Amino acid sequence: MRHAYERSELLKLTRRYVTPGQRYLKLGGSPLGMSGRERGKFTRKLGKAASAINPRELETLLNGGWRERTTAAWLIAVAGRTEFRERLGELLLASEVPFAGEAYCVALATFGAPADADLLGAYLDRYLLRPDLDYDQAAALGALLLLDARLGASQAARFLVSDGLWQQWVDGPPTKDYDAPGSYREFIGQLCVVADESARHCTARSR
Repeated sequence: MRHAYERSELLKLTRRYVTPGQRYLKLGGSPLGMSGRERGKFTRKLGKAASAINPRELETLLNGGWRERTTAAWLIAVAGRTEFRERLGELLLASEVPFAGEAYCVALATFGAPADADLLGAYLDRYLLRPDLDYDQAAALGALLLLDARLGASQAARFLVSDGLWQQWVDGPPTKDYDAPGSYREFIGQLCVVADESARHCTARSR
């Protein structure tokens, strides 16, 4: 009975927050290519959704699939709900589902504290040792570089030394062309701007 209720609750929340306008597909680079009017409408609705959802409902979405987790992470970022910091760090490190990792990185970058940089560093310590896995290493490095710039820190430097973990991962399988690390920092920064624009419409903003 309990599992049936949980599935029903997840479905209800998915219909309310995840699938309207295919929101889950637009939480990423899509807003960067939107017109000013379209982006304004998107961020306004995202901010209002972040205001409406409560922590229990966010946790329910975080227990769902990649669509639900991606949406929850963005709503957490927009509302500045730093109480989810450790939970997002755990989900990022576990990498249980595809596609959601970038959203976790965006949320941690918006929080902007040394603790967030530590979580991103922990992820890179684990997954840059796995050149066979093309997960969210680029997004995590970009977020960490962004936090370093904001915090006046240099946590990312150890990954970027000559023949360091980043280069070893880039050079290993699978074969893929990767951009310079600074481009990932710029991309995550642009996504954080989208979160900040949405936050202007969020009455539940907690920071």
